[in-house]
Order: sequence, then C-alpha cells, then structure tokens
Amino acid sequence: MAWNLFGLFGDDKGEDSPGEAVPYQGFSIVPAPRQQSGNWLTAGIISKTDDNGEIREHRFIRAETHGDKSAAEAFSIIKGKQIVDEFGDRMFDG
Repeated sequence: MAWNLFGLFGDDKGEDSPGEAVPYQGFSIVPAPRQQSGNWLTAGIISKTDDNGEIREHRFIRAETHGDKSAAEAFSIIKGKQIVDEFGDRMFDG
C-alpha cells in the first residue's frame, strides 16, 4: 500500500464496478467504493480532459466506511466534489 496526497491507496483487491459518472465544474467524478471487512470504503475517480485532449485522472480512497454500496457511492461523490473544490487542477500535479 502507498500514500498519496489524498489518502491511502492499496492494491486493487476489494474494488467493485464503478458507479455512474457525475459531471462537476468541468470534472467527471465516478464513485468507485471498495469493499473491506464487510463494509464499503469511500473511493472514486476524478478525471478531466486537458487542453491537449489528454484525460487526466486522480483516484482517491478514504477511511470512511458505509454499510452498503449505495451509501458509499453517494458519499464518494460528495467527497469527490470537496476534492475538486479544494484542489482543482492541482490534484493532478506530482
């Protein structure tokens, strides 16, 4: 497992199929909760197409747990919006 600017990233174990993309301020947020120990972790993918047509992507995972996948998806979208509001394009740096 490794740390990044926004939280802990592990291997791909526990990932399930991602939810529907939600557009937000020029970004796309895809909820992608991860199952862990019978609960669901807040996780998602934020992407944006830059001026050169290249798709830039940032994956995040948080420690918040939820009893079901739909609650984790809803909170993942909220968390993704917070990340966009706080960091904007800087989330793709480094």
